[in-house]
Amino acid sequence: MTLYLPIAEISVNIFIIVGMGAAVGFLSGMFGVGGGFLITPLLIFYNIPPAVAVATGANQVIAASFSGALAHYKRGTVDLKLAAMLIAGGIVGSALGVWFYTLLRRVGQLDLAVSILYVVMLGTVGALMLSESLRAMRRVRGGGSGEVRRSGQHSWVHRLPLKMRFQRSKLYVSAIPVLGLGFAIGILGSVMGVGGGFIMVPAMIYLLRVPTSVVIGTSLVQIMFTAATTTVLQAATNGTIDVVLAFLLMLGGVVGAQFGADAGRKLRGEQLRALLALLVLAVAVRLFVELVVAPGEIFSITLPSGESV
Repeated sequence: MTLYLPIAEISVNIFIIVGMGAAVGFLSGMFGVGGGFLITPLLIFYNIPPAVAVATGANQVIAASFSGALAHYKRGTVDLKLAAMLIAGGIVGSALGVWFYTLLRRVGQLDLAVSILYVVMLGTVGALMLSESLRAMRRVRGGGSGEVRRSGQHSWVHRLPLKMRFQRSKLYVSAIPVLGLGFAIGILGSVMGVGGGFIMVPAMIYLLRVPTSVVIGTSLVQIMFTAATTTVLQAATNGTIDVVLAFLLMLGGVVGAQFGADAGRKLRGEQLRALLALLVLAVAVRLFVELVVAPGEIFSITLPSGESV
């Protein structure tokens, strides 16, 4: 069953798009990521124009994140104070990111910039996470703990001024890195069409030393508000959001996130980190191949029917 997307100017299979949303929603609820780092490349692979994929992907992120965050909030695994600080930085970052996105689109370098950013960011984060999670698994097999944070362990982040206490996360840390992290995620969300969870989750675990059990729900709350800001700004500035496509993605994402949140409870922290790392690396490799492999045709024209000539 096909449907024509007015902004993307392409016909798509409804069940494939809803299936994409459900799969990404499942991963969102399971890992605490918005899923934008997956849905944007998937839409591009499905021949959705990158500008539309980036802007519309943020809508799916909102729905999946809300659904997953609600499930975690009911279980008491959300630090609302920490999320509020991250959101404050994220809103400012989103505004700057939309400006940068508009600039890249105006000079005709948006597609290339988005692909390169994905490969670099996903490849780096995925490799670091996989390395750490494998070490944690070896510690667990040896009778140790798989948690990143250990008693009495501090980094340079904990020596910064303007400290705040976050009761739910059992943290006493400076507000500077928290706001800075939210700001960086806001920029990435606007330029890359992601919620930023693939950066947010490891940064909260390894940099701020937030317990893995609290990270997922807190990350989803921050992602939800940042993605909503990005969506409004993208719609007002660039007009590249396809409402029909966004609705189909949301439909699948909301359902998938609930099942993902349940599945995530059955895995240990180091197992979740390892699976997320493998997923991130897989997307990075796929995008890298797209960048370096010569296309079959030097150029193509996509007709409204979806056919390329």
